[in-house]
Amino acid sequence: MSSIQTQFLDLTAHNARYDAIDPNTTLKGSAEGKVVFIAGASKGIGQATAIAFAEAGAKAVYLTARTTTALIETLALVQKANPNTQCAYAVCDVTDAAQVEAAVNDCVAKFGAIDVADANAGYLGPWVKIGESDPNGWWRNWEVNVKGCYHVVRFTLPHLIDSAKKWTAEGRSGGHLILISSIGAQFVMPGASDYQTSKHAINRLSEFVQSDHDEDGIKCFAVHPGGVATDIGHSMPEHMHEYLVDDPNLAASFAVWLCSGAGDWAKGRYLSANWDVGELGAMESEIVQDDLLVNRLRVRS
Repeated sequence: MSSIQTQFLDLTAHNARYDAIDPNTTLKGSAEGKVVFIAGASKGIGQATAIAFAEAGAKAVYLTARTTTALIETLALVQKANPNTQCAYAVCDVTDAAQVEAAVNDCVAKFGAIDVADANAGYLGPWVKIGESDPNGWWRNWEVNVKGCYHVVRFTLPHLIDSAKKWTAEGRSGGHLILISSIGAQFVMPGASDYQTSKHAINRLSEFVQSDHDEDGIKCFAVHPGGVATDIGHSMPEHMHEYLVDDPNLAASFAVWLCSGAGDWAKGRYLSANWDVGELGAMESEIVQDDLLVNRLRVRS
């Protein structure tokens, strides 16, 4: 397994929301006028993200997930966080292209735009060695984590391109796309071949989105949301649960910060919600110049 020192930035690590990324204070109003589309918004990080964008003044938040009851709960929490933020939802399986396209079209029909898209839906099955794995279970990770993410990307991109043009003309930043990755994308851990390879692919997908659509004003990020005690987190082996120490509001607030335009310079890269954004920003020149935080083959020069 590669050493962590060669894979991650040595920055102050946060486990919960802090001032620089707080949508109730520093980022208050940063999402004003914007429509946010969130896949996987029924609970955990997705639910927290919906609430955080409402706190930051979003015009509207559109929620998708597979469970109606949980979506209704999230909608109520969004409305409680900010009664001025409109909210709607659709039951949607991200692995079904037609369902994702229909949800995106419904969002635009209701609210007129999509300025932020967050591909938060994810899956993690049992950790077993490849030679002992169930083929259908192994591929399910890719169906949800990669195919599902691609569907969100594919069908929101035309609207995000329009958003980027609109907000640029008004002197603000738009056209933001958040792809939920994982710190596991950088590891090779026995039994995690399905999940960790799928998240590694998310990092490269983010790079391709940026390569293909940078000229359209898109800003795409692959984000590690921290170690959060969600259902997915608890699907890991029990000895890994001690690392589930991060509040879901950390990743949610980090997403709001990215979509405020403050992190536009880091587009197309893997970022961790744990990293202190002030210290990260201080590394901007080095990161851009040396093309850091992207997937590359390691060789000796």
